[in-house]
Amino acid sequence: MKYFLLLFFSFFLTLNSWSQIADNYFTTPIKIPLILSGTFGELRSNHFHSGLDIKTQGTKGFDTHSIAKGYVSRIKISEGGYGKAIYIKHPNGYTSVYAHLEKFAPKIQSYVKKKQYTKESYTIELYPKANELPVLKDEIVAYTGNSGGSGGPHLHFEIRDAQSRPMNPMLFGIDIEDTKKPLVKSVWLYPLTQDSHINGQYKPYRLKITTQKDGTLTTSAVKACGEIGIGVCTYDQQNDAPNKNGIYKIHTKLNGTPNFELTMKRFSFAETRYINRLLDYSYWTQNKSRITKLFIENNNPLSIYNKEYGNGYISVTNDLSYTVNLSISDIKGNTKSIFIPITGEALSSPDNITSKSSAYFATPEESFSYKNDYVSFTIPKKAVYESVPLQIIDLPNSKIQIHDDTVPLHKYMNLSFSLENQLLPNQCYIGTYTDEKRPKYVGAKKIKNRITARTRTFGKFGVFTDSIAPKIKPVNFSNKKWISKNNTLKIWIEDLQTGIKNYKATINGTFALMEYDYKTNLLVYDFDDGISTTGENNLKVYVEDNVGNNTIFEAVFYRKQQTN
Repeated sequence: MKYFLLLFFSFFLTLNSWSQIADNYFTTPIKIPLILSGTFGELRSNHFHSGLDIKTQGTKGFDTHSIAKGYVSRIKISEGGYGKAIYIKHPNGYTSVYAHLEKFAPKIQSYVKKKQYTKESYTIELYPKANELPVLKDEIVAYTGNSGGSGGPHLHFEIRDAQSRPMNPMLFGIDIEDTKKPLVKSVWLYPLTQDSHINGQYKPYRLKITTQKDGTLTTSAVKACGEIGIGVCTYDQQNDAPNKNGIYKIHTKLNGTPNFELTMKRFSFAETRYINRLLDYSYWTQNKSRITKLFIENNNPLSIYNKEYGNGYISVTNDLSYTVNLSISDIKGNTKSIFIPITGEALSSPDNITSKSSAYFATPEESFSYKNDYVSFTIPKKAVYESVPLQIIDLPNSKIQIHDDTVPLHKYMNLSFSLENQLLPNQCYIGTYTDEKRPKYVGAKKIKNRITARTRTFGKFGVFTDSIAPKIKPVNFSNKKWISKNNTLKIWIEDLQTGIKNYKATINGTFALMEYDYKTNLLVYDFDDGISTTGENNLKVYVEDNVGNNTIFEAVFYRKQQTN
């Protein structure tokens, strides 16, 4: 029993250690006033934001410091996503992450460059040993940038626990000035069963909001009956930035009794796509406004909920009155309160809800498959959150519409088209499209006389042909010219239809590392890498798109040996 209690106590301390770390254990990652463009848990497309986006005054190159001593445990460089990112493991079990970097500090940069040249690849993922790249608290480890999928210069910063779950960095003493209360854009009521109604309607109902003298909000009174739920479109702002950021906590009380709470303290990457179950996905795709559902439906395992408060369902009975107190708070405790009065009133002759008829249904419990003469697709088990009457329409020119993007897919749907009637089968790809826009590349894997791809979005699909090779142009040099004063070699590349898949450059037959920024379509070689020689140099650049079309660019440049 003694050893059991000791083990239990140790486990309990591990789970709760984040709340016991001293405020001064972690320092700040950059030494400028901390102003945020994004907060932890913020609602993004298909995922929660896993850290803080710290503004860098619209520029790049600020020193980025390790927030505590430790060692570099992971380095990842990708063309999208986090771009250049560094992960530092700390003695207390936590890991800090710094992303969208411009470059690493010299000792780390040298380590990475050697690995990139060995692999002959710009994109790379490394896991240094604990003794290879140790760092001290406040040591400069990198410089802020705009690499990867960043929409502008900033530092994406995270703190992850021992299970690699991102946690809210503001729980660890990262302080941002904030005296503003959250803002509310809209409040909704949802009928949750076929017997429910809101003011006689069997669809989500937007409530009118009125501001009281004390700053609280109240909505118009409604008459309802049956199981209903609440939705809210809300965001927060800090003192020094106009950005519409995520909130920290939402909770509701029904006639004074708690019945729902969510808090953005921590989540796992394995659950982050369930954001599409938290949100009104259909409303988002049609209106580009995110409504958070304050009720927990089936197939929603998100850990952000406090299950002790209930599932948020409100059972409205005829002739009874209800008051819902909805409170929205930021991490500093600034709170906006909303009061929703509801009166129970059963309809004397309720109309049945009209639902779309369909010969096909996708359910969470089973996989679904469809096949005709030219296309087949499979929706795997647990890909949809609830039963969906699928609208499947065969379209002209061997295309197909598979429902529409008002229903989220949690897992990949597998698509397969026949290539029998295609004139250029090796240059075909599966694309998704709307009537107004050109096809968007989905995939192009060939298996015998068929082409396959995966997607997590419903929509219109077909087979298209890309016979146009990528384009390549020099940017800061010309063929057979001297460029001794250049620090870099810049080359513009583009493929508008299926996108860039591979690229490689050599100088005098030796691999030359090119950094690729898809946002600017630029390949950049740094002359400090030392591949070029004095005098004549022969450059060769190979670029390939996603169906195998390729372009080779060759040029000669002359360069004198630079001396310090």
